[in-house]
Amino acid sequence: MANTIDLHTHSTASDGLYSPTDLLQQAQQAGLKVLALTDHDSTEGIVEASEAAQRLGIEFIPGIELNADVDRSEIHVLGYYLEYQRPEFQSILKTLRDARVRRGQRMVELLNEEGINISWDRVRELAQGAVGRPHVAKALMEAGYVQSIPEAFDKYIGKGCPAYVPRYKLTPEEAVHLINSANGLAVMAHPITVPGLDELQRWLPGLQKAGLVGLETYYGPYTHKDEDALLSLASRYNLIPTGGTDFHGPGIHPTPLGGRFVPPEAVERLKALAASRRGKTPPAFELPAPVEEK
Repeated sequence: MANTIDLHTHSTASDGLYSPTDLLQQAQQAGLKVLALTDHDSTEGIVEASEAAQRLGIEFIPGIELNADVDRSEIHVLGYYLEYQRPEFQSILKTLRDARVRRGQRMVELLNEEGINISWDRVRELAQGAVGRPHVAKALMEAGYVQSIPEAFDKYIGKGCPAYVPRYKLTPEEAVHLINSANGLAVMAHPITVPGLDELQRWLPGLQKAGLVGLETYYGPYTHKDEDALLSLASRYNLIPTGGTDFHGPGIHPTPLGGRFVPPEAVERLKALAASRRGKTPPAFELPAPVEEK
């Protein structure tokens, strides 16, 4: 069955390799009819992506992906149908993005201390927007220190590596509350990849209470067995099963744009829930103090 939906993609507005316009053009070539742009901590690509989608006849969903930290790991929370123009919401996102820039700068400093000669200016040039770890990885490839982006993560900038730098930390519940503060719909991203089914079952009651409405069930390399387990959990907790590829560009994730089937019912359920919230006053959210990082 041909797929026409991808609800998890990234652009140069965060750590993707393609501009929002280029991403939408590729989506059209892949036969997609619905696409959500879910950049990390940023909605800066939404206007451009929406305009490109309108020209290309693609239904566009404004989204975001927030990183949340838990003990010894992290989870990601997607947000859909955001009222992203809200000033309070944008102010918080700016704080998170500024922290991301400082993180990138610190990674380059640590690499330099290890004798790895790449420059922050070159990383910014490669990013052409918000800097993420893939852009540091591209600089490492360009300078000949690694042969691929995955090797850069495994050797230098992944967790536990010499140039890994922690990020500004939100709890999963705080990420859900932040999305709710823009009348968005919070969905847990790649829930088997991190944290795993056993841990997930312990977290879901609290996340649902915080306002989680969906579970990314149809994701990248997930097997039918994985899907069945997540569908069972989604049914138990009355969560919407969503899906997507987590597309950043070639060589970062194995699944190509539009390469994972997502049932149209997922979009219909999200749209209906978003319509029920539109125009209502959302709950307020206050960003916690940043974690002191060594």
